[in-house]
Amino acid sequence: MEEDVGKERILQITADGSHTLYLPDMDEHYHSVNGAIQESRHIFIEAGLKQIRKDEIRLLEIGFGTGLNAFLTLKEIMESEVKQNVIYYSVELYLLEMSVVENLNYGALAWEGHEDSFLDLHQAQWNMDVKITEQFTLHKIKGDSNSCELPRSVDLIYFDAFAPEKQPEMWNPSIFDKLYGLANEDAIMMTYCAKGVVRRSMQAAGFEMERLPGPPGKRHILRGVKHEWRKRPYQ
Repeated sequence: MEEDVGKERILQITADGSHTLYLPDMDEHYHSVNGAIQESRHIFIEAGLKQIRKDEIRLLEIGFGTGLNAFLTLKEIMESEVKQNVIYYSVELYLLEMSVVENLNYGALAWEGHEDSFLDLHQAQWNMDVKITEQFTLHKIKGDSNSCELPRSVDLIYFDAFAPEKQPEMWNPSIFDKLYGLANEDAIMMTYCAKGVVRRSMQAAGFEMERLPGPPGKRHILRGVKHEWRKRPYQ
């Protein structure tokens, strides 16, 4: 592994039977203990991906992590009756060892018979386009989203960094300004965090914000939509 947070990762089972990783030094989980798979589906697939009505979706994820969001996105795209192509960009600084990845049970639980597809996402080369299927291209970016170059003209953003109190540098107003500038008109940004300071920062960047019901164990989540007319001066 080329980068590590320098912290022990403990494999744990969440309420829906799917795994998460626990970082004892940070007292932080990669996913909700109330159900990792159901959390990801609720926030990023149902409230995010399924709201985009385009033939080709340029998607940017902040925090590749365990690869769960990418895997569920691949599953949805491949199984949906609505034929769409996804170019999936994901930024990550701290890479997981394959020995950790191989123990995660997402393949068997979320998409039985496609366990190899989950491993394919992790084994894909970094910093280049990798065609996972005809409809799904993965481009993993190794770096810090605050400073590295990110793709432009994105239609959907999964903002899935560790919680603000654990990783405050990932939730600064400048990153939301940056993401707003990279987003297309009507682009959607999804995050599990519904804190007022996060909502206000996203709103200040230009996103039209709404609170949505959260998955089990979480009251609310946030969805932002980019409408350029909100930033234009009155004519």
